[in-house]
Amino acid sequence: MQALDTTSLVALAAALGWASGLRLYAVLLITGLAGYAGWVQLPDGLQVLQHPLFLAASGAMLFVEFFADKIPGLDSLWDLVHTVIRIPAGAALAAAVFGADNATWAAIAGLLGGGLAATSHVAKATTRAAINTSPEPFSNIGMSLLGDLAVPGAMWLAFAHPAAFLVFLVVAVVAMVALIWVLAKFLKLVAGRLRLLFGTASA
Repeated sequence: MQALDTTSLVALAAALGWASGLRLYAVLLITGLAGYAGWVQLPDGLQVLQHPLFLAASGAMLFVEFFADKIPGLDSLWDLVHTVIRIPAGAALAAAVFGADNATWAAIAGLLGGGLAATSHVAKATTRAAINTSPEPFSNIGMSLLGDLAVPGAMWLAFAHPAAFLVFLVVAVVAMVALIWVLAKFLKLVAGRLRLLFGTASA
């Protein structure tokens, strides 16, 4: 069983926060399975994730999310509902890495985990909303599958090569912030054109 050093704990907290904004239930299942299978020794605050009942619940929710995330329109509704779930969960999971015995580190991790979850969630939601302006479903499914692969890859990297994950995370966050800025302008333009179109039709 692999014990987690300080770098690994920091990388795990960051990974839990960032990936929760994309696929919360995948994060819960992957982390729990890693502990249950004995691949890593999870911190005390995360050991509840490896309980068989918790694994079954997170697996069931992941199954539902896998299909909901591939239906245009429903994916954006799913993201909207999960705005109030993914961000607090990302903060809570990141804080749980350090636990009550390290209250200062837990508070810092919770703050950063929530910020990372918010960044990845908003980037995902705006990307899917922009894709939904196109009538064809294939780009939507392709982006969903990319998310299905990105989260397990990021979690594996955080466990196996924590320093490399932290470098990846910096690049990913910068790219996501740029993407949010560009797509927000695009969606604002689309919304303006729709208001103009429906306003003209009404008149």
